Amino acid sequence: MIKKSFHTLCVAAVLAAGTVAAAEKSPVTSDKADNTAMNKRDRSGDSTTSFDQPNNKVDIDLAANVRKAIVGEKSLSTKAHNVKLIASAGVVTLRGPVASADEKAKVDQLAASVAGVTRVDNQLDIKQ
Repeated sequence: MIKKSFHTLCVAAVLAAGTVAAAEKSPVTSDKADNTAMNKRDRSGDSTTSFDQPNNKVDIDLAANVRKAIVGEKSLSTKAHNVKLIASAGVVTLRGPVASADEKAKVDQLAASVAGVTRVDNQLDIKQ
């Protein structure tokens, strides 16, 4: 009985040591998501947010068509495919991160090319 308990204790100690060693070897990244500045900007009331999306058929359809154009462009990153957009009376506001200046310009161009868009308010941020 004592021999079995000692064996169990040894196995538990080895497992615990392996867990600690694995935790020490796992990479630690300093690139934590920090949207503090964007959150402050959004709280100010001066920025367009998803709450500003009208609930009428024309604006909802326009937003859907812009989203389809952006998602349909396979050269864009996942970030770009997931930008926030608000369509209101022909004006499309784009918000969120994209991977590069070229991608920011491409998303703007895609939104502007959709029928019914009269202006694009490009507030996209470049985040690599």
